[in-house]
This record gives sequence, C-alpha cells and structure tokens, in this order.
Amino acid sequence: MTLDRDLSGWLDGAAPALDAGAAEPAELLRRLSRSGLFRIGAARDAGGAGGALSSAVEALAQVSELSLAAGFVTWGHRTYIEYLLQSPNGALRERLLDGLFVGEVAGATGLSNAMKFLAGLEELQIVAEPEGDGFRLSGKLPWVTNLQQGSYVVAAAVERRDGKPFVASIAHDLAGVERSPDLDLMGMRATATAAIRLSDVSIARDDVIAPDAQAWLPAVRPAFLGLQCGMSIGLARRTLAEARAAAGAGRHVLQPEIDAVGERLAAATRALYDGLDDGSFKGRPAELFRLRIALCDAATAAALLELQANGGKCYLTEPGAGFARRWREAAFLPVITPSLVQLKAALAAQRDAGRAA
Repeated sequence: MTLDRDLSGWLDGAAPALDAGAAEPAELLRRLSRSGLFRIGAARDAGGAGGALSSAVEALAQVSELSLAAGFVTWGHRTYIEYLLQSPNGALRERLLDGLFVGEVAGATGLSNAMKFLAGLEELQIVAEPEGDGFRLSGKLPWVTNLQQGSYVVAAAVERRDGKPFVASIAHDLAGVERSPDLDLMGMRATATAAIRLSDVSIARDDVIAPDAQAWLPAVRPAFLGLQCGMSIGLARRTLAEARAAAGAGRHVLQPEIDAVGERLAAATRALYDGLDDGSFKGRPAELFRLRIALCDAATAAALLELQANGGKCYLTEPGAGFARRWREAAFLPVITPSLVQLKAALAAQRDAGRAA
C-alpha cells in the first residue's frame, strides 16, 4: 500500500511544525482521518477497508517515515480502534467506531500501564468501586497521547477492589475527568500528550471494553505492540534512505553497515508482519518483545549512520534541522511504554523462571 498523496505531501511539509508544536493536533487528526488511514486493517463489516493487521502497521510505518509525531498520534488512535474491534461490547463499538474512523472523536490508548501490569512490572493505577449498575473510578494516567481538546475517549485498565480488573472507555466530558496541560516534551509536541486524573468518575457497564482484563489483554497485546513497532520501521527506513543518499564520495565505507542494518530491518519487519497475521504472537509474547527491541535498535543504528554519512553539517542549524528532528525521534523510541528496559527485564525474568523450573 502507499499513503494518500495529499496526506504524504502535507506530512512532509508539516513535520517540523508537528515536532515543535507549531501545528494544531486537531488538524493532524483531521488529515489522517480524511485519508481513510484508520480504516485500513479493520473489517469491512465494521466500517473498515479490510485487510490484515499488518496493513495497518505498514500504513503507520509510512506515516512515521515522514513524521514520528504523526506516527505517534496514528498509533494511539488506531490502537484504540483495535480495542473496540476486539471488544465483546458490540454496543460500545457501534456507538463510537464511526466517529473514530472519521476523526470526530480522538481515541487514546491508556493501556501502557496495563501492559506493564500484564508483564508483572507495575500495579494498575486506577481503582473502581461498584456503583449501582456501573462503577466509580479514581486514579491517574501520567502519559497519554491523542487527548484532543474537547473530544476524546481513553481506554484504561481498572483494578476492582471486589474482583478481577477490567478495561474501561472513559469519555472526556464525564464529571471528575481532569486533563493536564500538554506535557512539555522535547519534541513531537503537536501530539496532544497529557496526563489524566480521575476523581470519582462514574461510568456505566456499557462503557466497559473488556470485563476481564487479564484474559483480554494478552489477546490485544500483539496489536498494541505491533502497531507501536510501525514507528520504528518507518523512522529506520527514512534514516537509512538519508544515509544512503549521503554516503557518496569519501563516505562509501559506510555502505556495508547501511546494507546490514537494512537487512536486519527487513527481516524483523517480515517476521513481525507474519506473526501478526497468523496470530502466533498471542502465544509467543517473548518473540514479539524481541522484535520490538530489534526494530528499535535498527532505527537508532540507522540514525547514527545518517549522522556519520552527512558529517558536520548535521550540527549546523539549517542544513541539520531534519536530522536533528529524526535524532530526537530515534531517542524517543526506546522509552515508549513498554520501554526497552522494561521489555528486557520481562525477558530476563522469563529466562530466570525457565532456569528455576
């Protein structure tokens, strides 16, 4: 697949403003939605364009080649859509999905905390008390992307004091929902990234995405991490292309390294797409963790090669502006939750458990 030409042209020109916060996050979401991007990989009977999940990851990768800020927003929005597609709550899906496809409502994945909880790395940060036919929620989400001002829904895993944790959809206009100002990020500032605090927020059972988080989260984790990997794939492709273009006279010595990183990137991308489409990652999360690490490593290695291929001009304000943005973007990839450190810790714990057994 190839991105809509109007979208790709706009993203290419808007990338510096999206990074610096000079562009409007709402305009970014409108542009992405207008292209039909969020329908890719969603079933036709749900209003999507059809195709495998890997096609949605590929679309996200192509966005990220032009702007990682746009890729980050795409990931948050499309991942929330995936939650609804995999939810047993058909009424919630029918209520929200059309508005999400066209960008009238922003979808935010607040399940980073939940994925760390699933890996045994963190406790859930929102608790629920039963209240009539619903629940009353309190807690916080310290870092959530695509919280567009005035119209968003965020998914969150919730700890029940009287039973199993569940996953809820929380709308921006519920009493007790407080959004912080946008976080003071070093780059990627036009992503509507903020914190949320919940104070006695009442939700109905109709707002529950999944009543059993521990059973549902492993099933949706491949989409969560797989779509996230699209950011690394896209940035690695772009930085490798920049390195190849610059590795001319006097710098051809870098070509074997550029080719080697490109081969690693292609192999990891194929493995990711195959595992997403055949469903095997549901039973093999460690393999997905390793691919997330490998793709991030490819992106950071490619960024270093772009720097070496271009030399000192990367450190000059005007000619180095594009590289400086991509360098910041590459530095962000290892800390996206779950971070590489957290994934490596989870893999180490699994190895230790295997030895003990």
